Formats: sequence, C-alpha cells, structure tokens
Amino acid sequence: MDALKKISEASLKENAPQVQIGDTVKVHVRIQEGEKSRIQVFEGTVIAKKHGGVSETFTVRRVAHGVGIERVFPLHSPAVDKVELVRHGKVRRAKLYYLRDRVGKAAKVKELI
Repeated sequence: MDALKKISEASLKENAPQVQIGDTVKVHVRIQEGEKSRIQVFEGTVIAKKHGGVSETFTVRRVAHGVGIERVFPLHSPAVDKVELVRHGKVRRAKLYYLRDRVGKAAKVKELI
C-alpha cells in the first residue's frame, strides 16, 4: 500500500490549482482533434470537489443559451492546461447542487470580499 501511495504522490502536479467551492474559474482544456490539438476555455462556477490525492476532481457549472452545462475535470490531468481564478465566492456549503434548481440572479454566488 505504501508503494501505491509513493507512485501516486510522484504523479501529482506540483503546481496544482487551488480551487475552492463557489469560485468562478476559467479552465483551459487541451482538446485533441486528429493530429492537431487546441485549447478550449470553459468558464463557470465550481460546485463540487470530490476524492483526494491523485484522483481529485472538481465540477464546473455554467449556463449557455438557457441550458445548464456541467463538466467534471480531473485536477491532476495533463489535459487540464491551467485554471484561472476569476473571482472568489462566498458560500456556506461543501456542494452547491442547489444551484441546478435556480434560475437567473438566484443562481449567482456572492463574491468574497
């Protein structure tokens, strides 16, 4: 078991982004299309963080054209190029799944000052 922990710790990114629940972030994801690759930006609110260590993931939600879109990103994946913090959010919950039922201004998260 200790050998597995050492291997997983070695594969962790040393500069992993520090995202918190409620933050608005821009996630730069590397998309492979045949021979070419490009960077796609996904901006939204972090509504959940799961697991820990090498398998840690975070869920980002945004609303585009009236439809809610959620994507789950592995924190230590090489496909995630970088994560930019747009603003900190002030929340009192570990999971913000209640935002799925909200529409308009009610779905906003207050900014942490």
